[in-house]
Amino acid sequence: MKKIVANNIRETYALGVACGQACRGGEVFALSGNLGAGKTKWIQGLAAGLGVKARVNSPTFNILKIYSISLPPSQKNRPVKFCHIDAYRLKSAADLETLGIDEILEEARTVTAIEWAEKVKKIWPPRTKLVRIKSLSETKREIVTG
Repeated sequence: MKKIVANNIRETYALGVACGQACRGGEVFALSGNLGAGKTKWIQGLAAGLGVKARVNSPTFNILKIYSISLPPSQKNRPVKFCHIDAYRLKSAADLETLGIDEILEEARTVTAIEWAEKVKKIWPPRTKLVRIKSLSETKREIVTG
């Protein structure tokens, strides 16, 4: 487990960027934390680090969004898609299974991030990386990965 304190929203975002830059494809991130803890901001950083050019918002009403990643031709071994899932409104993992989530999670060149992931733990592949974000104050966040 790795624990980091982000002193503001920019640092939370920057931690996501660094994680995205390190991704090679196939990663699945399961995010947990209270409402307003910073899950979406970390995921926006992750997307930016991956090379997503589109604006990334929480897909609460859509449940999931898939973004293309813009890569230079020299980066052939990098992810080409980013899947952002928000499980907040779901009752169980079965809701995602009907959307074909198993296929998305198995795509080697897709990176997936799941907000409110504890609600759909049943679908997590073994390689899933847990990211817990906890509010310490109005601006500080504790981010635990592992």
